[in-house]
Amino acid sequence: MSLSGFAPLQQAAPSLAAVDDPLELARYTRWVQENDGVRLGESALQISGMYCAACTGILENALRAVDGVREARVSAAAQRATVRWDPAKTQPSALIAAIRAAGYDAVPDAAAPAREMRRTEHRAALWRLFVASFCAMQVMMFATPSYVAHGDLTMEMRQLLNWGCWVLSIPVVLFSAGPFFRGAWRGLRAGRIGMDVPVSIGVAVTFVASTGATFDPSGVFGHEVYFDSLTMFVSFLLAGRYLELRARHRAATALEGALACLPETAQRLEADGSISEISVQRLMAGDRVRVALGQAFPADGTLIEGSTQADESLLTGESVAVDKACGAAVVAGSVNLGAPVTMRVERAGADTRYEAIVSMMRDAMSQRPALARVADRWAVPFLWAVLLLAAGAAAVWSLIDPSRAIWVAVSVLIVTCPCALSLAAPATMIAAAGGLARRGVLVQRLDALEDLARADHLFIDKTGTLTEDRPVLATTLVLDEGVDALGHAASLAAWSRHPLSQALAAALPASGLAWEAIEEVAGEGMRATAADGAQWRLGRASFAGAAERDDVQVWLSRDGRPVAGFGFDELLRDGAEQAVRELRADGVRVTLLSGDAPQRAARLARRLGLDSFVGGARPEDKLAAVAAAQQAGERVAMVGDGVNDAPVLARADVSLAMGQGALVARAQADAVLASNRPLDLVRARRSSARAMRIVRQNMIWAAAYNAACIPLALIGWLPPWAAGLGMAGSSLFVVLNALRAGR
Repeated sequence: MSLSGFAPLQQAAPSLAAVDDPLELARYTRWVQENDGVRLGESALQISGMYCAACTGILENALRAVDGVREARVSAAAQRATVRWDPAKTQPSALIAAIRAAGYDAVPDAAAPAREMRRTEHRAALWRLFVASFCAMQVMMFATPSYVAHGDLTMEMRQLLNWGCWVLSIPVVLFSAGPFFRGAWRGLRAGRIGMDVPVSIGVAVTFVASTGATFDPSGVFGHEVYFDSLTMFVSFLLAGRYLELRARHRAATALEGALACLPETAQRLEADGSISEISVQRLMAGDRVRVALGQAFPADGTLIEGSTQADESLLTGESVAVDKACGAAVVAGSVNLGAPVTMRVERAGADTRYEAIVSMMRDAMSQRPALARVADRWAVPFLWAVLLLAAGAAAVWSLIDPSRAIWVAVSVLIVTCPCALSLAAPATMIAAAGGLARRGVLVQRLDALEDLARADHLFIDKTGTLTEDRPVLATTLVLDEGVDALGHAASLAAWSRHPLSQALAAALPASGLAWEAIEEVAGEGMRATAADGAQWRLGRASFAGAAERDDVQVWLSRDGRPVAGFGFDELLRDGAEQAVRELRADGVRVTLLSGDAPQRAARLARRLGLDSFVGGARPEDKLAAVAAAQQAGERVAMVGDGVNDAPVLARADVSLAMGQGALVARAQADAVLASNRPLDLVRARRSSARAMRIVRQNMIWAAAYNAACIPLALIGWLPPWAAGLGMAGSSLFVVLNALRAGR
C-alpha cells in the first residue's frame, strides 16, 4: 500500500456502472410509494472517511444537492447513509459520485463490498498509526538528550537533534495527520466547524512554530521545539480512533453475520423436472426450490417434500432447532439443519420477513437519536468558544512567558475537542440496538430506547400478544361411553380449517371411521354421514342439538343426540405471566386491552394478577384509553399485533409489535418483537434503561473531563502530548463504555 494517498479505498469500491445493475440494485435498495404516487428507491450506503459528527451535515448536503434526491439521512456513528431518490431523475451511481466529490467514499451496503471497504479502511488506519507511533518513538529518542543532558549539550548538537526531529515529524504531519486536515477542510468548505478544526490548528501551529525554532532559534518563534509533543499527540489520537474503528467494525461484522444469511443462488425445479441454478433475486412466488442440508432457505414458503429442522435464530434470537414437517412454513434466512427438502416459494426478495428485518435494522442504524442531535447542536458553539479561549490563552501567555504561549494554546485546542461528547449518545444507542437485535428485538427508531426506558404505563393487547393466536382444548365432556366420541370428533374436525376444529384435531387422536358425505355449514359446524348411515354433527350447541353451556363451545352429536362436548381456552404465551410480574416489579403499571368480551378479559386479567383491563375494546376505545393516560401525565408504551392495533401503536409514546403480527402493525411500531416472546419486552425495557444510564455516564464523563483539564491547560500545567493522551483516552473510554449497552 502506498503511504502517499488513499487510492486503495477507491479501488475497493465497485464500478459505478455495476452499482446501477438491476440485480445488484435489488440487494441494497427497496422501493417505496410516496403520497403523491411517485415510486422512489431507498438505498443504503456504507461510508468511509467519516471522523466526526460534522461530516454528517457535509454528506447530507452533498446528497441533497443531487437532482432527484428526496431525502438523505447520514449516521456518523454507524457510518451509513439512507437515501430516498427518484429513479426517473437519478441513479445510485450519482449518489456515490456526489459522496466521492465531497471527499469521502461509499459502497452499497451489501456484504461483500462493505467488508472490502472495512478491510481497506482498517489497513489505512493501521498504516497511519504505525507511521505516527514509529516516528514518535524516534523523535522521543532524539529529544531525550535535551531533557537529561541540558547543560552538557552543545548548541550545534541540539540543532542537529532538532533537525532529526523535524525530518521525522514530516511524515506524521503529511500522512498520519492527513485525515484531520481533510476533515477540517471539508467542514470549513461546507461552512461548518467540526472537531477536526481545533486538532488541525493545533498540529499545524505546533509544527510551524517548531520548524521556525529549528531553522532560526533567535527568531520570532524562539528556540523551543515541540516535535515530541506533536508526534505523541497524533499517535495517541490515532490510537484512540483506531480502537474506535475496530469496535465499530466488530459491530458491523456482527450485524452482517446476523443478517447476511441468504444464499447467493437457489436450485429451482423446472416444469420438466430439471434443476437450474438461479440467483435468489430472480425467485418468484410459486417456484419450487430444493434446499440442501446446511443451506439457508432462500425465500419464505412452505415445505412440499420432506421434513427437517430449521435454525430460526435470526427471527427468534434462539439457536434451538425448530421441527419442520411437510407443509410447515419456513422463512428466508433460517438454516436447514435436518435433511434436504423441497419448498414452494410464497414470498421472495423484498417481501420476505428476512428483508423486512434487514430494512428495519438499516433504518435504525441510519438515524440520529435526539440526544445526539442535542450534543451536535452544542458542539458547534462549544468549538467556537474553544477557538476563542485558545486565542485568548496565547495572548495572555505571550505577555507572561512568550516561550510557552504556543504550546498552552495548542494544549487548550487539543484537550477541549468534544469528540467524547458527540460519541456519547449515538455509540451507546447503536450498541444497544445491536444487542437487542441479537435477542430478537428489532428497533426501528433509536429514540424509542429513551422512551421505552422512561415508560411507566404499559398497555398490552391480549390475543396474539399475551396469548397464542390459536385456542387450546381445555375441557372434555363425554356423554356416551359406548362410542369413540373423542376419536370421531377429531376425525371430523380434521376436515375443517376453523381454529376450534384445528385445535380439537391437534389435541385428540383420530378414529378410523370412514365418512361417506361431509359438509361444512358456515358459522355452524361440520355434518357427515358414516358408513353405517349414522348422522354426525360437530359444531355449535344449536347445530348439534345440545343445550348451551358456558364451559363448552363445541358439541358432537350422533343422530341428533349429543355424545360429547369440548371447551377451549386461550393458551398463554410462554413467559407471559413472568413478564407481567417483572414489569410490575419494575414499577410499570400494566393494563390489558382486548376486543374480547369483558368476562374473558377479566378472567385473563385475574390469571395474570392484573387489576387494570379493558374488555370489548374497539380500536377507538383503545385509542381513548391511551390518550387518557397521556393526558394524566403518564409516559405510555403499547404492545400489539393486529390491524386494529395500528392507530393506538401510532398514538403511544413508544410502541412494540409482535413479529408475527399484521404488517401495518409492524410498520407503525417503534420496535418489533421478532421472537414473539413476552419476556423479551422486559429485557428490551431493561436494556433501554441501562443504555440511557450509560449515555448519562458518558456525558457526565465528557463534561467532567473538560471541566478538569481546561484549567490545567490554561495555567500551563498540561503539555500538548498529555492533552492529546487525555482527549484520545476520553473518547476511547466513551466508546468502550458504550459497547456495554450491547451485552
